Amino acid sequence: MSRQVELQEVIRQLRQAVPEVTGVMVASTDGLSLASDLPEAEAARAAAMAATALGLGKRIAQTSALGGLEEVVVRGQSGYLVVYSAGEKGVLAVGAPMGANLGLIHLEARGAAQRIAQILG
Repeated sequence: MSRQVELQEVIRQLRQAVPEVTGVMVASTDGLSLASDLPEAEAARAAAMAATALGLGKRIAQTSALGGLEEVVVRGQSGYLVVYSAGEKGVLAVGAPMGANLGLIHLEARGAAQRIAQILG
């Protein structure tokens, strides 16, 4: 199975486990889209922003002596974007509407991020 197919399967499983999720993106830490269920035009921009959010979150966690970064949560008036570290090479971004069950999203997405880290090696 190719890496692309494996990443798409992780996205499918995450969407199945948490149907309220509105979008899922897997990117490299340098901001390249690797797999997504977003429209192609949106995927490149989302990948760059997710990688930037992860990098900034890591710097904040280090500077504030919070330990290794696990995720960055952005909450807007209409919903959430949660960015998870997926090993040294990957980023997982998950969008959800306001009122979504963040506990369930964290539970499922953290497992997905671990699987992504293994796939990306």
